Amino acid sequence: MRRLNRLLLIGACVFPTLAFAHGAHGETGGFMHGLLHPVGGLDHLLAMLAVGLWAAQMGGRALWMVPGTFVAVMVLGGFLGFSGLPLPAIEQGIGASVLVLGVLIAAALPLPLVLSAALVGLFAVFHGYAHGAEMPATLGAGAYVLGFALATAALHLLGMGLGQLLHVLKRPEMARVAGGAVVLGGLYLAVV
Repeated sequence: MRRLNRLLLIGACVFPTLAFAHGAHGETGGFMHGLLHPVGGLDHLLAMLAVGLWAAQMGGRALWMVPGTFVAVMVLGGFLGFSGLPLPAIEQGIGASVLVLGVLIAAALPLPLVLSAALVGLFAVFHGYAHGAEMPATLGAGAYVLGFALATAALHLLGMGLGQLLHVLKRPEMARVAGGAVVLGGLYLAVV
């Protein structure tokens, strides 16, 4: 229960920041574009929630290491996207992230922590690259990166909160059902 309380506290700290994103001080265009980008596509949304849910399913140090690795590597991927360096198979990598994460959750497969972090780090490169490559040229990169990093962290927290809630309710099978739904969403995205 303490872990759930900590997650809720973190969420309460993050979400007011998101609510005040339209502040009257400074340029918020880049920040708002970055903030909205991860929630604008079903592929990104499913992957971000899945990272948090999978981390909660594994528990322990995975709760901070898996989502933290994703956000950090995604920011690096974003800078690769800004730079215009070619990276092949971006959409395939994003699609694979949704499917693989969904399967890992549905199978309740806890990988070793280092392997889990490396796997989400690989997927984060593709997501970050897509965010960076799609940044409008007129926006400031720093504010844009901050926006998509905060939105991603918030989605991770939402997935973690769901996972922790299911744990507290002693309904781990519902997390597996959610993983199956992520897989179905990934399959849908693969055919459209």
